[in-house]
Amino acid sequence: MAEVRSRSANAAARPAGRAAAARAKENGIWHRPALLNLFSDLLMLFAAIGLGWALVTWFVTRPLFPLREVVVTSEPEQVTASQLEYVARTAIHGNFFTVDLETVRSAFEKLPWVRRAEVRRRWPDGLELKIEEHQAVAYWTVSDSGDSRLVNRQGEVFTAASNAPMPQFSGPQGSAGWLLARHAEFSAAVQPLGAKLVGLALSAREAWQLTLDNGLVIMLGREQDKSPLDKRLARFVAAWPRVKDNIGVQVAVADLRYPNGFALTPTDATPAAKGKK
Repeated sequence: MAEVRSRSANAAARPAGRAAAARAKENGIWHRPALLNLFSDLLMLFAAIGLGWALVTWFVTRPLFPLREVVVTSEPEQVTASQLEYVARTAIHGNFFTVDLETVRSAFEKLPWVRRAEVRRRWPDGLELKIEEHQAVAYWTVSDSGDSRLVNRQGEVFTAASNAPMPQFSGPQGSAGWLLARHAEFSAAVQPLGAKLVGLALSAREAWQLTLDNGLVIMLGREQDKSPLDKRLARFVAAWPRVKDNIGVQVAVADLRYPNGFALTPTDATPAAKGKK
């Protein structure tokens, strides 16, 4: 009886297995039209996007949109037309659509007097260039290396050539902006002397030195809590006319590093006279 029951169970299992296989086959991907249509639509969409991208790439790289001109919207004073033409010839590549504006902008900003450049496309065959030039206000010498540069109105150091009459700055690297700000203060302070501040130097220890257009060098030294720079300089400016008349010699250096007075060094290097407060 047990053997008969086993055979009956196996016989019943075979039809059940066939039915399950048939149902799985009917539920496969190839028997689901909606899913096949979705896949087909996606494939067509990707193919259309790829074809469209290829056509656009081919179209914009054709010599149909050549760049023919660069229109300068600003009027440069220091940058020459030949410099602009050279950069245009060497830095502009491609056509109206493929030209790299960032590369072109960077190339123009490498010109000596260019502080900032803006480049835009100008339909249908040009580029629009706007240049901001450096406005030099002083010569600059890095005290560490002795390299010569220029300083602009923003206190930035840049490399260019100039023979304009400007004050000479000297100081540690990165201190040009500080010297520019103090130059305005010191210029106003020495104005009663009837002389112009033409040189300003800052040492690595933050000691200041002024040079006037009459040749006088004023050694201010470092800032002191008990005797600030501006007070020492104001005291010297107030006393100088009377002291100058009394000593009767040409002074080369005025040393203001003393808290209550100043020392003078004549141009002939004779012993210095000392002025008291």
